[in-house]
Amino acid sequence: MDLRKYVDKIKPAFEEGGKFAALHSTFDAFETFLYVPNTRTSKGSHVRDCNDLKRVMIIMVLALMPALIFGMFNVGYQRIDGPEYTILQNFWYGFLKVLPIIIVSYVVGLSIEFASSQIRKEEVNEGFLVTGMLIPMIVPVGTPLWMVALATAFSVVVCKEVFGGTGMNIFNPALVARAFIFFSYTASISGENVWFADNVDGHSGATALSQWADTGATQYSVCDALIGTIPGCIGETSTIAILLGALLLVATGVASWRIMLSVFAGGLAMGLVFNAIGANAYMQVPAWQHLIYGGFAFGAVFMATDPVTAAQTNTGKWIYGFMIGVLAVLIRLVNPGYPEGMMMAILFMNGIAPLIDHYVVDANIRRRNKRVKLAK
Repeated sequence: MDLRKYVDKIKPAFEEGGKFAALHSTFDAFETFLYVPNTRTSKGSHVRDCNDLKRVMIIMVLALMPALIFGMFNVGYQRIDGPEYTILQNFWYGFLKVLPIIIVSYVVGLSIEFASSQIRKEEVNEGFLVTGMLIPMIVPVGTPLWMVALATAFSVVVCKEVFGGTGMNIFNPALVARAFIFFSYTASISGENVWFADNVDGHSGATALSQWADTGATQYSVCDALIGTIPGCIGETSTIAILLGALLLVATGVASWRIMLSVFAGGLAMGLVFNAIGANAYMQVPAWQHLIYGGFAFGAVFMATDPVTAAQTNTGKWIYGFMIGVLAVLIRLVNPGYPEGMMMAILFMNGIAPLIDHYVVDANIRRRNKRVKLAK
């Protein structure tokens, strides 16, 4: 039987008065995932297009694939004898280690999303299609599964549902999950033994940023950082894979190139300032290297560009992105106890983004009023 015909056949059972009417939101979520919704606008101004939020979310997931696939390989490569195995063997090892984290993230998050929608009798929010993939990619592979579940639940309930669901949240849900783990279970997301799946005695290794903070030097080359064969969170190590995802997002118009570019510009500018100060060895690290180590590139491409929590005006996007880059490098260099910085920079600017847009719009209104007065 044709899938469309089958869906139409069982649909009445999930409508009001049907046997499974209580599961209408769940059925609607699966139907609109498979097919473009056939709902029509009835009032107000609307842009009619074949792309809905689910399609945008799917493009985001596709853009994450290069970084995720390489991250799985890198998990296998970073084990004690990883370099001795083939690329396929390392990928398979990493796949088996990362898959449970992804499953836990989606099962916990979607369960809460579906339950919340059923209770409110609303459509299921599709934003978690991306959030559910981002959370596993920004945590170390050694993070316990129960911790991932707890952080995901906290993020969905406190960061999203309390504010009204997808499109209403102030802070990026995936970063809130990471922040929850960082501040509640710091030892499970930092240190030298959380980046490895085997996690055996005697097998430890600091990230490049931690080595910089401690000694002002790192054993990992620029080539290692570009390719991604270094310790780090699952999806954050390969700059090349991240930039491949960025190309897809920019080409499809899903993410703002202004934010991406300004984040890198802000990080580079702040790095150059500290290079000029040169108070310690960490500050003397070439400014451009901050852009390819740690979670800087991943944050700039996939987290800072979140259309819900980022600035909305074009001018605001430049300011918003630039300040994220500045704050990320600033936190790295002035706080040795937390050598990353990208997570805190984005979350802080999430809270400031509405204010930035307010002043940008207000400035435009004042300029228009001046032009009107001059015309008179």
